[in-house]
Amino acid sequence: MTTATSRDDDLRAIVDATTSAVTDDPGKAAALFRADGEGRDGVRTEIRIGRHEITIDEPPALGGQDAAINPVESALAALLSCQVVTYRFWAAKLGIPLDDVHVRTEGDLDVRGFFGLDDAVRPGFGEVRLAVDLRGPASAEDYQRLKDAVDEHCPVLDLFRNPTPVQVGLTS
Repeated sequence: MTTATSRDDDLRAIVDATTSAVTDDPGKAAALFRADGEGRDGVRTEIRIGRHEITIDEPPALGGQDAAINPVESALAALLSCQVVTYRFWAAKLGIPLDDVHVRTEGDLDVRGFFGLDDAVRPGFGEVRLAVDLRGPASAEDYQRLKDAVDEHCPVLDLFRNPTPVQVGLTS
């Protein structure tokens, strides 16, 4: 079992090594992430990301078989997990003791946008809420400082908060 202290030591070593590598060669800061997927039965999608495979589906009300989480649940899961990672990294970087972090995400989606029933309604989330519970011996002020750092640096939170250029190509 990994203790909070050994986890923090490991994370600090990663932060230090990355900082050194990027300082020596800024080109090492660029990372490319890739996913590849195909439609299957109903509206299910089989996705390959590196050596991992995941399935995304919809509930029967949206044409799926409820074989896995749906795309918007996947987005919430990505936000939740990125929050956990970012809290742990920044706690280690700032030297703020953090025993555990629990995150709950929820998002409001109006299906009129997806179904094209009302063009004034966006097809994505209208609002997303995060509830973060930090456990450990640090002060409330330290945890607020940690939250501020996470809000500033969480990659998936940034995706939710800011427009990201997306290029869509079509081949047939």
